[in-house]
Amino acid sequence: MLDKLLGIESRFEQLEESFSMPEITGNAERFREMMKEHKKLAPIVEKFREYKRARDAEQEALLLLEDADGSDAEIRELAAEELAEAKEKIAACERELQILLLPRDPNDDKSVIVEIRGGAGGEESALFAYDLYRMYSMYAASSGWKTELLSLNETGLGGFKEVSFSVDGDGAYSKLKFESGVHRVQRVPQTESQGRIHTSTVTVAVLPEVEEVEVDINPADLEIETCKSSGAGGQHINKTESAIRILHKPSGIVVECQEERSQFKNRDKAMKLLRAKLYDIEKTKRDSEIADERRRQVGTGDRSERIRTYNFPQGRVTDHRIGLTLYTLDTFMNGKIDAVVNALISADTAERLGKGGETA
Repeated sequence: MLDKLLGIESRFEQLEESFSMPEITGNAERFREMMKEHKKLAPIVEKFREYKRARDAEQEALLLLEDADGSDAEIRELAAEELAEAKEKIAACERELQILLLPRDPNDDKSVIVEIRGGAGGEESALFAYDLYRMYSMYAASSGWKTELLSLNETGLGGFKEVSFSVDGDGAYSKLKFESGVHRVQRVPQTESQGRIHTSTVTVAVLPEVEEVEVDINPADLEIETCKSSGAGGQHINKTESAIRILHKPSGIVVECQEERSQFKNRDKAMKLLRAKLYDIEKTKRDSEIADERRRQVGTGDRSERIRTYNFPQGRVTDHRIGLTLYTLDTFMNGKIDAVVNALISADTAERLGKGGETA
């Protein structure tokens, strides 16, 4: 590990020196890539330097103990305390460096597209799909991320049969990727006159947003249709064919967008959604090759299993993958989901450390 850390520190110092070179600062794209690499290495180098300082402190304390004779009890006691502190610091730094050196998911820094669909439970499922959309939107806002609606299919009671939206911000995928799966809700529906608790499900898919260069889409494979938008939108609605429907013939994937008044903006949004879906198909294929080693959603990407239960009568939320139950459902539904998100990240880190550092 030491050789690897020394190599990382050397590369970090090279990057810092290069930032003053005209041939680097004059090339915007290269400068941006090098700044990105510098930012990624910075936490490792900072922790490594902290580790080295702790090592130096340990050596100084050992020398002090050796130099102090039997009459210098106070000095020996002080040196012993400093030695104990240094050893504790070294151990802590070593643990943190192990985590920092774990291979990162290449998608972790990306923005995401989130798709929420009502499952079993009819109208109640659609109402909970809206609740989850609201929850993730509030979480994104508190994280300083920007959300943008891509497509929406509403029900008469204000629920969502399905909704797709983007979340733009550094590290969005690293925090939201564990939300993919089946979410179960237990509560008394608005439409229930007898006060009985019903169980419904909603599915959530979190897709890393993909740049055009990452997915090669042949224009000949696309069937693009325009039509008049439907739903709310004022006097402009239904007067121009601004809605876009794109069929990707090889995969059979269909995407639609009608949220913007501009046909061009709707087309851009629809293509963004299509790229993310095609990328996700390829990612799922790759993930399936190592599915035996990635049993939970904390690494599996399997959306068929129930991952979380929201029990409103008891005010609790339970994540079944890590056995975590919180009795803070009200605040959780208002976007305060960090406790579960961080616990999932910690569980994933611990699992990968146990397996020798696999990428999530």
